Amino acid sequence: MREILRVGSRKVWLYIIAAVIGLVTGYVVLSSPDSPRLQSEEGILDLTQAQLSTNPQKLIGKWAFYWQELLSPEDMRVRSAREGNQDHWINIPSSWLGYPLEGQRLSGTGYATFGLVVHLSEQDRDEMLALRLPSIFNAYKLWVNGELLAEVGEVGQDKHSMTPQLETKLVYFQPESDTLELVMQVSNFQHHRGGVTKNIELGGSDVLTTKTNLNLARDMFITASLLVIGLYNLLLFMLRRKDKAPLYFGLFTVLLGIRSLFNGELIFTQWLPHFPWELQFKIEYLILCLSGYIITMYFDCIFPNYVSRWFRLGTRIVTGAFCILVVVTPAIIYTKFLLVIGVMVVLHMIYLMIGLVQAAVRRMEGALIFLLVSVVTLVTVVNDFLYFNGWSLVGNTSPLGLLIFTIAQLILLSSRSTRTASNEERITRELQDVNDKLIEMNMNLEQTVQERTQALSTVHDDLQTSYDRLLHSEQGRKKLLAYITHDLRMPLSSMLGYVEAIQDRVKPERNEQYLKYIRENTIRINRMIEELSFLSHLETGQVSYRMEPIQMIPFLHGFFEQYELVVRDAGLDFILDIGDTEDRRSILPVVEMDAKRIEQALFNLVSNAMKFTSSGGLVRIALVVEVMNHARYATISIQDSGMGIPPDQLEQIFERNYRYDRPGMGIEGSGLGLAICREIVQAHGGMVRAESDGKMGATFYVTFPCTVIEGKG
Repeated sequence: MREILRVGSRKVWLYIIAAVIGLVTGYVVLSSPDSPRLQSEEGILDLTQAQLSTNPQKLIGKWAFYWQELLSPEDMRVRSAREGNQDHWINIPSSWLGYPLEGQRLSGTGYATFGLVVHLSEQDRDEMLALRLPSIFNAYKLWVNGELLAEVGEVGQDKHSMTPQLETKLVYFQPESDTLELVMQVSNFQHHRGGVTKNIELGGSDVLTTKTNLNLARDMFITASLLVIGLYNLLLFMLRRKDKAPLYFGLFTVLLGIRSLFNGELIFTQWLPHFPWELQFKIEYLILCLSGYIITMYFDCIFPNYVSRWFRLGTRIVTGAFCILVVVTPAIIYTKFLLVIGVMVVLHMIYLMIGLVQAAVRRMEGALIFLLVSVVTLVTVVNDFLYFNGWSLVGNTSPLGLLIFTIAQLILLSSRSTRTASNEERITRELQDVNDKLIEMNMNLEQTVQERTQALSTVHDDLQTSYDRLLHSEQGRKKLLAYITHDLRMPLSSMLGYVEAIQDRVKPERNEQYLKYIRENTIRINRMIEELSFLSHLETGQVSYRMEPIQMIPFLHGFFEQYELVVRDAGLDFILDIGDTEDRRSILPVVEMDAKRIEQALFNLVSNAMKFTSSGGLVRIALVVEVMNHARYATISIQDSGMGIPPDQLEQIFERNYRYDRPGMGIEGSGLGLAICREIVQAHGGMVRAESDGKMGATFYVTFPCTVIEGKG
């Protein structure tokens, strides 16, 4: 048992490692920039070498930073003319939380002004440009070249004079020169991290509009999918309350769908721009706190007895404490616990994954796929926590990861429901069948007995037939053994006599002739054993074939060229006759076959023709294409001018233990070549037959079905 668990766990961990490697590779690909990243230095960003109309740029780097000042563009120009260059710069995107200023580190609350000068190329100066603004904590104003383009919330110098709001915006403008002066006022007194924490993009209006619409469509698709899946599972629970897995899964999915409205493109804010900011944040954080507990209960329903009672009690207490904290405290307090809440959710998932590993090792249904999608979800959730804390380059991946997790769970629940319904139908059907059979047996017991007797008789007949076949096969094997024993005994006895003659030095002058005879008989015995072994493999289906479409005319040309000298060295004429077929270009035959095996079968037929044809005779190969029952067949004929075969023996010559020797000919052979040929041809779906009048010559026909008819033109 321990060995089984050890092997199973090793396989499960291999799956996990493969999933993690794939995710890390995806993260590296997503986080690597497609083009060189241009960064601003001391509030100046040079984009003269960039083409913004087709390649938007993120306004990253050092911006001018005026802490605890709300300056307009005019104020900044006056300040610059009076005091010269600015001394304080801040990296964007980042929060001003912890920024060192005059020997102190700033808190997350406060207000500031940011400034950036962008130098454009001459081409971009004449283009309609756009700025894609993310959600910024927690109110801001943006001027471009002195014109107020965006205002979200109400900027103020204290908590009472400002109005927080989160919204993504896309603003358009036409630059009048090759320089853009961006001035942004930001104030935050509600969140523990203030400032511009996400990327601002500058680019062509068409490109950024398309990108924004695609992001919006993606978020709406994910949200709609989660909500539909969640409501569907809640409805399933209402119809069948005994199984609580759809309840927890439905709640989990619906809550994730609601939370996705407050992330990404902030769909909810676009629908209800006046929705209270504080309530929006509380909903988002409450869903985040509850998700770990709900998924734990769902896991406990799918895989019972894997969640300990102490962990279940502990997660209720911790989740309840965080929910109370979010409800009774303002955002400035509970947002400081984002990392702690994230750690709690991640610990939930890690605990569940440990249980999933145990379930997967024990081969519980659905455990492995549950484990793999949990790894994906865990990585995307961890990445989002890192991103919202400014430690990751890939942001807002959890909706996609959770959607993958949700779809996988939907498939798992559906398979469980389908299996349950199928089992119920099967049991019902089996009970109905049993009942029908009992009724039928009660109504007509005599007929049933008669049918059973007839069935037993049929089985007996089948057994008798099988026995006869086995007996016939055994007789054939005995005959074959006797045949092989007889053929081997004679050459072996002769070889033994010649060996003794050499040892006794009977006629030393003929030793070389004796050795030659021994060698020839050894080769013959070895060939006969190889042919017998190969034929046995053919008959038992142990020979594999590499089937591929072969054009018959080039194949026969190659075969003829390969064996032409062999036949002619035997004193025979060798002719290839496919002229008529080759001239008919539109019907060149193609056969699905193993070329090497068919070549072996044809050579056996040619070798047989050579064996029974005297010197000066003829061996002729021909090819014709025939149509039978609306199907095309390629027929290869091999004709010789030998001594012929008696018509009554034409069917027997393909048997493995049959050999035809005409008196006075002295022809030696194993008698296995034609049997091997028949097995190979039949394995290709073809057939082989022979014709002869028994007086002069014989013709062997090999027919194959054509798969494709190709033409040269």
